[in-house]
Amino acid sequence: MIKNHNTRKLAVTPSHKRAMMRNMTTSLFLHEKVTTTVPRAKEVVRYAEKLITKAKAADLNAKKALHSEITDKEVVKKVFEVLVPRYKERNGGYTQIFKLGLRRGDAAEMAVVKLVI
Repeated sequence: MIKNHNTRKLAVTPSHKRAMMRNMTTSLFLHEKVTTTVPRAKEVVRYAEKLITKAKAADLNAKKALHSEITDKEVVKKVFEVLVPRYKERNGGYTQIFKLGLRRGDAAEMAVVKLVI
């Protein structure tokens, strides 16, 4: 009996969702902000915060875990050189969601996800 009610489906297959979360998190770490819809923003925040928390250990296992999720070497390097020292003393809450309003084409609620400075 599967009771996986704590995540959003986002109207995509699980493999598509995983790839989308990886891509959006890579963009978030690289540019330190990303614009998307509110449900996707909430999911990418959950995913990114878990990755940052894993990376805070800053050991070989953390690097391997991050490389398995983010394939861009420059982004992984930035995480360990910039983001991990920035959030060293912080216990969670590495991201913020700012709602932008409705998208003109389909009236989807839009949001910006930013890394906290």
